[in-house]
Formats: sequence, structure tokens, C-alpha cells
Amino acid sequence: MAATYSTAASSVQPDDVALRRLAWVGPLTIIAAVIGTVIVRTIAAALLNVGNFPPLGWGPPIAFTVIGALGAVLVFALIGRFARRPITLFKRIALGVLVVSFVPDILLLVSRVMPGTTVATVGALAVMHVLAWTIIVRMLTTLAVTE
Repeated sequence: MAATYSTAASSVQPDDVALRRLAWVGPLTIIAAVIGTVIVRTIAAALLNVGNFPPLGWGPPIAFTVIGALGAVLVFALIGRFARRPITLFKRIALGVLVVSFVPDILLLVSRVMPGTTVATVGALAVMHVLAWTIIVRMLTTLAVTE
């Protein structure tokens, strides 16, 4: 349970995940990510003409954020249990998932199959992805590690 110190300037990275902390960090992370997503959704709905663009309704952002955050917590727990360098591995996987999460948004924009699809509405979705990703990665990798 010793901390690993990297040679990067002022970067200290614990190498153990405190799996017991996930009992409260996991739900807190999910709630924080949903709150962040709802805030962005509310601002986007107020500033943009989202009309009947379903991805910026209330249900989809909340549902997809809960599913994504829950998946992240579960992956973090598995990586924490089995990986030698869990924080580094989780951050890499999370970044890959973030990049892949943009694919449906880009396809929406390119195909224009959904009414209300504009660069601005798809941009709002991308902002939600990045904000949720930031909250999830930051909370899990700081609050659920050994000190």
C-alpha cells in the first residue's frame, strides 16, 4: 500500500485501489456525473433550439450517464483488483471509451436522421461526454485509492 512516485513534476500516483471505498465513491461518482450532465443539458436547452432533439431531452442524458458511470465504476473495480498499475490502465481505457463515445454523435451529425441535429446540439452532447468523463475519472482515481 505504498505510494508510487513518478519522475513527472509533482505527480504522485497511488498504486492501489481501495475497493472498500468504492461502496461510497461509486454512487457519489455516478450522482456527480449525472448532475454535471443535467447542468450542461439544461444550459444547452436554454441556449439552443433543441426542439424535439431526443438526445437532449431529460431521459437520454441521465440514462446514458448512469450506464456509463456505472460501467466505469465496475471496470475500475476490476482493474483495481487485477492490474499491477490500475490507475494508469484505467485512465487509458477511460480515454479510449471517451473517444469511442463520440462516434454515435458524429454519426448523428453526418446522417442527419434525427430532427434537430445541428453542430451545436451534437457539440452539447460532446461537452456532456467530456464533463462526465472528467468527473468520473477524477473522482475514481483520487477518492478510491489508498493514501
